Amino acid sequence: MIRKFDFLIIGGGVAGMSYALKVANSGKGKVALVCKTTLDEANTAKAQGGIASVTNLKVDNFEKHIEDTMIAGDYISDPKAVEQVVKNGPDAIADLVKWGVNFDKTESGEFDLHREGGHSEFRILHHADDTGFEIQRGLMAAVRKNKNITVLENHYAVEIITQHHLGIEVTRRTPDIECYGAYILDPDTNKVDTFLSRVTLMATGGTGAVYATTSNPNIATGDGIAMVYRAKGTVKDMEFVQFHPTVLYNPAETHPAYLITEAMRGYGGILRLPNGEEFMQKYDKRLSLAPRDIVARAIDREMKIHGLNHVCLDVTHKDPEETKHHFPNIYAKCLSIGIDITKQYIPVCPSAHYMCGGILVDLNAESSIHRLYAVGECSCTGLHGGNRLASNSLIEAVVYAKAAAEHSLQVIDSYQFNENVPEWNDEGTMTNEEKVLIAQDMREVGSIMSNYVGIVRSDLRLHRAWTRLDIIYEETEELFKRVKPTKDICELRNMVNVGYLITRQAIERKESRGLHYTVDYPKHAYDQK
Repeated sequence: MIRKFDFLIIGGGVAGMSYALKVANSGKGKVALVCKTTLDEANTAKAQGGIASVTNLKVDNFEKHIEDTMIAGDYISDPKAVEQVVKNGPDAIADLVKWGVNFDKTESGEFDLHREGGHSEFRILHHADDTGFEIQRGLMAAVRKNKNITVLENHYAVEIITQHHLGIEVTRRTPDIECYGAYILDPDTNKVDTFLSRVTLMATGGTGAVYATTSNPNIATGDGIAMVYRAKGTVKDMEFVQFHPTVLYNPAETHPAYLITEAMRGYGGILRLPNGEEFMQKYDKRLSLAPRDIVARAIDREMKIHGLNHVCLDVTHKDPEETKHHFPNIYAKCLSIGIDITKQYIPVCPSAHYMCGGILVDLNAESSIHRLYAVGECSCTGLHGGNRLASNSLIEAVVYAKAAAEHSLQVIDSYQFNENVPEWNDEGTMTNEEKVLIAQDMREVGSIMSNYVGIVRSDLRLHRAWTRLDIIYEETEELFKRVKPTKDICELRNMVNVGYLITRQAIERKESRGLHYTVDYPKHAYDQK
């Protein structure tokens, strides 16, 4: 079956929905928003802390936010990307409010701002401790209300379509690769349909599910990054995997692990060993409010030194009612496993959280493949550099969605549907035995990545990961060629590709920088003598 949409959006989080709302009423054609589960399961909904933007001009300014972002990114960040996001942040907030998103305000009617690690000022807009959920709720309502947007839930993108599918050889040196749409699996028919588009936007989110423990939902398997890489698009900075320093330590719940927002440390939470001893003074003068890479490595080291499964976050010295008011969901979650955070320490440990790299894009969010844009966590804009500053991700998604919309609306009239694209060849069968193999391989990928490509790395560990992933890659590709595509095998295929990219680009970086820390090169390259 062939379907045609002028704008094809793959992914239903804040990035995909912001773009959809920007192009839907342009009069430039039909819009399809495809997501592999339901709209409310996007990674956006899991973001607790908030969204960073300069709104209190009495004490804050763009220069401070830019400097904080550059420092957190270990000065690898692209200054142009940083400036674009920071200076367009207030307009992005205005768009979200216009679309129906609510942010907490003070009694005087101003935004109630939090401060998080790495920020020099209070500039985090939030909605209690479920900001991502509120943003997702507001955007979902606006998208569902818009008659120009066709929402296709539980549809799975298998591959993007390029000249390769027309029988033309495409390599990484091909200068004019073009995207003509995507092959998408329909769950009702179990058939792969051909979606032709004039413009395609990748907004598939992150990669956390390639690790054994992650704050991301199970759907975060790096699909967009893997699809673009297979289509010979440029993927960059994959070695920079951010591990959130504080997820709730609960062995019964690893996928996803429950996030304890950084705002809780901004509120005054103190990191301690289980015996009550503080330790961050050994690692950074900013203590518990140091950037995430520093805090995660500090916790990892303390856990290894003392043989611990977790450290603790202490808010028992804060006013109990104020704590419940600011963090109602965290309070309820911890209480459900027998921890009253107003009286007891919260057991926490680091967990895979955010991919700072991804599909390389320019300031218009256009990838190296023509007619293909990427926005949100699957993209590499250059904003985050070696480490993402807290709460910069949601604002980046909205700002770049607008940039992608403005650029694609300017050029879409010069693009036509490619009518020569063949339909998917769906020969093959899937047996129950093979499904068992897929589930086992997914677990093995998670184990390899967590054990060998985690917070602290070495050449030996990275090469061991490479060797093991290569075996799984060969087995998975062989299986994929002889079976009908299912969501499970496509996700495994993408996880292996993403694991390989993280590992390979980590091997290539011969220094410790930002989130990439290796014992073989413990200093920056420019520090080595």
